[in-house]
Amino acid sequence: MSLRPRHVRTKLGELNCHVVDALPEGATPELVVVLSHGFGAPGTDLVALAPELMTAAPRLAQAVRFVFPEALLSLDALGMPGGRAWFEIPMDILMGRGRDWAQYSQTVPPGAPAARRALMSVVAALQVPLNRVVLGGFSQGAMMSTDVALRLEECPAGLCLLSGAMVAGKEWEPKARARSSLPVFQGHGRQDPVLPYPEGERLRAMLTGAGLTVEFLPFDGGHTIVTEELEQLAAFLVKRLDGR
Repeated sequence: MSLRPRHVRTKLGELNCHVVDALPEGATPELVVVLSHGFGAPGTDLVALAPELMTAAPRLAQAVRFVFPEALLSLDALGMPGGRAWFEIPMDILMGRGRDWAQYSQTVPPGAPAARRALMSVVAALQVPLNRVVLGGFSQGAMMSTDVALRLEECPAGLCLLSGAMVAGKEWEPKARARSSLPVFQGHGRQDPVLPYPEGERLRAMLTGAGLTVEFLPFDGGHTIVTEELEQLAAFLVKRLDGR
């Protein structure tokens, strides 16, 4: 299939976003997939996933609009030109020194509530029912997507976690128990040096313990997105189209 997706940069709610789809002009999407980038990445970091997912599952090209928000914090002053973040992460956590993720995962990071409000404003601006919205992201973007998915007034259609981890665990756990119908896809590399694999397992255990169904894909690799993960993510999104 020859794909010619449109790519438009626009503002939705509080954030600049990249919107990608291959729908006929003026068509209403059956599903909107909001994918948030990780710490230090530019707002365009995940945009290339849209055509890859459409190629992996051509039905997505006929029915899905992809939205890629740009996180609200600029990291230019930290020597990362063009890099953005949803919230600041202490250097000892980033560098794997001192406190580890097991401890950090239970706390609400400073700046996370503001990031949550900004991402929620994007979801509200989509003007589609929440049961037609899938939230997801990579690394810190996966954290923010989980935070928002557990707090929305209604359950979204799905949650996609690519190399994510838990934060605000004390808040997430009771909220997850109230979201047991939320389907989740989660992938994590066994050799991830940034968010260690056991943290992915910790997040999975919290979600499944709360009653959520999690399609979990462990893979041999680091802090990255692999082909098998994209293929399974595409299949997961097709099931969301079918309401399964």
